[in-house]
Amino acid sequence: MRPDDRGDPSPDAPSARGPVPVLAVIGRPNVGKSTLVNRILGRREAVVEDIPGVTRDRVPYDALWNGREFTVVDTGGWNPDARGMAELITAQAEMAVAAADAVLFVVDATVGITDADAAVVKILRRAGKPVILAANKVDDQRIEAEAASLWNLGLGEPYPVSALHGRGSGDMLDAILDALPEPPPEDWDKPRGPRRVAIVGKPNVGKSSLLNRLAGEERVVVDDVAGTTVDPVDELVELGGRTWKFIDTAGIRKRVNTASGHEYYASLRTNTAIDRAEVAVMVVDASQSLSEQDLRIIHNVDDAGRALVIAFNKWDLVDEERRYYLDREIERDLVQVQWAPRVNITAKTGWHVDRLQRALEAALAGWETRVPTGALNAFLGRLVAEHPHPIRGGKQAKILFGTQAATAPPMFILFTSGKLEDQYLRFVERRLREEYGFVGSPVHVQQRPRKKRAR
Repeated sequence: MRPDDRGDPSPDAPSARGPVPVLAVIGRPNVGKSTLVNRILGRREAVVEDIPGVTRDRVPYDALWNGREFTVVDTGGWNPDARGMAELITAQAEMAVAAADAVLFVVDATVGITDADAAVVKILRRAGKPVILAANKVDDQRIEAEAASLWNLGLGEPYPVSALHGRGSGDMLDAILDALPEPPPEDWDKPRGPRRVAIVGKPNVGKSSLLNRLAGEERVVVDDVAGTTVDPVDELVELGGRTWKFIDTAGIRKRVNTASGHEYYASLRTNTAIDRAEVAVMVVDASQSLSEQDLRIIHNVDDAGRALVIAFNKWDLVDEERRYYLDREIERDLVQVQWAPRVNITAKTGWHVDRLQRALEAALAGWETRVPTGALNAFLGRLVAEHPHPIRGGKQAKILFGTQAATAPPMFILFTSGKLEDQYLRFVERRLREEYGFVGSPVHVQQRPRKKRAR
């Protein structure tokens, strides 16, 4: 194992911007799963004892091998015929397999194939996940020859390893990487292009004036007549020492399905511009009341999963009375996007336009935030202990395990013992924001209730 193959993921590592595959480590009690997990991690994280049953829950860890990141989920001993506490531990292992992209099945090579191992193999075949077979406790050449008998499990080549001494772990890890899904197709080593920003809003709120102010020239036509801009206009702008691509869009006056003529096509092109962007600047005329069109555009940006900054333009026209009513409108109408940074500007004079850059950077940082799997599940454990799900019909749904499936925007999947109420999911989202920020970004929380096992 080379020293440069290990290390904590850096902010620029792929996991900071894309999904990380999951490997579940399963096997009978006391076959050395936790010791093997520590060998994979290259550090002592999982608790190891000589007595069976020390690991009971599914415990996730962040791992790195040959420059590729993945999550390792350690599980308790799997006994298909278990009852009582052991049955609950087995259920946790089954859940880990359901959530995983690949499975590392650990067998004690000094014992050989047991009835429990054979029963687990049948369950693994039904799961349909790639399986790597690890023949553990192969500490010398003699036991390695005995490990060949594990071919009879029908899972392919057994990889003889010694979790205690590290023997054979490199070949096993290479096989694990072959079984796990490839990383996202983006080439993360290439320099990132300009960050893409869509400027959106109703007609005549000052979108083109804002672009001209940012560009430092009259890049687009500005007129008091609403609807001057029809086609999206791209402009490369230098802000704070970096290049941004701003897209000025036509004002969305109506719903796409009720617009006609050039308004219809302008609306379609504006929605396409939102999809092309990473972050949208929603320009609002602060001197006027928030309208249905304003809220609909904000909803469109949220639905598209883009980061969001709200710019209240024409602030020079806002007096004390208007500020009072605007504060009330924000509390009432923008409650669903309280996470979006708000900037008060006057595009015509350039007042506070420079603050837009900081808001954009904060929104993009929140949009691309990744929470380490271990930290996420520690947070969920505290959350469930302090605020358990309500009991309904004599049953109480619980969060068993959570993973962040994606960034940009952050998406979390909760594996649960039963269906969580929507109100509880919103509570989880709110607490996630309190803990990790996600400024300027929508956060999606999904659940996957455990399927009832047939008796």
